[in-house]
Amino acid sequence: MAVRRLDIHRRDKGERALVTLLGEVGPATAPLLRAALEQCLRDGMTVIDVDLTTVGSCDAKGLDVFLTASRRAERVHAALRLHHPCAQITRLLAVTGSAPLLLAAPAHPVPPALLHDLVGTSASVASAGGTHSSGDRAAAPVVKDGIRLRRLTRRQTEGMSEDIADLVVEPVAGSFGQAHRERLDFLWRLAVSARRTGFALLLAETTVLVGCAFGFPVGPGGRSERGLQECIGRLTGGTGFLLLTQVVAQHHDQHRDIGRLLQQRLLADRHAALGVALLHPADLAGQAAYESWGWQNHGELLGLPGRGAPCVLTLFRESGPPVPAPRAAGQGRA
Repeated sequence: MAVRRLDIHRRDKGERALVTLLGEVGPATAPLLRAALEQCLRDGMTVIDVDLTTVGSCDAKGLDVFLTASRRAERVHAALRLHHPCAQITRLLAVTGSAPLLLAAPAHPVPPALLHDLVGTSASVASAGGTHSSGDRAAAPVVKDGIRLRRLTRRQTEGMSEDIADLVVEPVAGSFGQAHRERLDFLWRLAVSARRTGFALLLAETTVLVGCAFGFPVGPGGRSERGLQECIGRLTGGTGFLLLTQVVAQHHDQHRDIGRLLQQRLLADRHAALGVALLHPADLAGQAAYESWGWQNHGELLGLPGRGAPCVLTLFRESGPPVPAPRAAGQGRA
């Protein structure tokens, strides 16, 4: 019996990738396809065009690879589209109801310029049964080891609030009620912060969310934060700062670097020289995490109306090589 194979050729144009397949998608080749599509997401591609012109067949396992990659792409506001399927794949998509999810609309063809570039690349690449990648990788918004930053608008924040809450609140066995309360508290805090003027939120992503940071600027003249401004003025000599109401960097080995990167990028985006965070005095783990990110803990602050006596932490923006800018998608618990 002949061994079925799948050759994969990839060509990037900015944040758009054209993946051309040659062969058959089945049990033996599905893992190779899955790895190639996941790599596209890790590299920050926002559109993944899959050309099936030279694919003879695709089974249920191959379809599952496409569906899984499509769902992961949607979670990071990217898109995966299948182009030019053969009759067998067309029937498979129709029978399973997957056509609307995966099949590209006629109004969204693969750009001719991208196809032209691919022809030149494919002709010079040896077909060795592996994945061949080329193109303008430097233009992709990759920060480090496949981690990238992305800004969200207020509306996009509302749409992804539940996903962000999944990152923030981890359910613990036997404490469903507590996790539910923490989740509602986080969603309320996010909604309140999002209504503030100058609200900014950054996500850190691989193929899933691995961190987020958000807050809003506080400047001289604001009445609601006057007591806090006076306190920060006495501590640092300035009254304008960015109040970070949440920083999360979990579920990843590089959580410390991710947290520091998110904070510094948020300060740079809002042209703020100083960041301020208020944590509950009993949140010792949170205070330790902030201190590991370079924050200075000034202890409890008395006299703020409605706040109790939170611990005040401050962080000055680093002056050095600029942090890679996040990709705009339209515009803490530590």
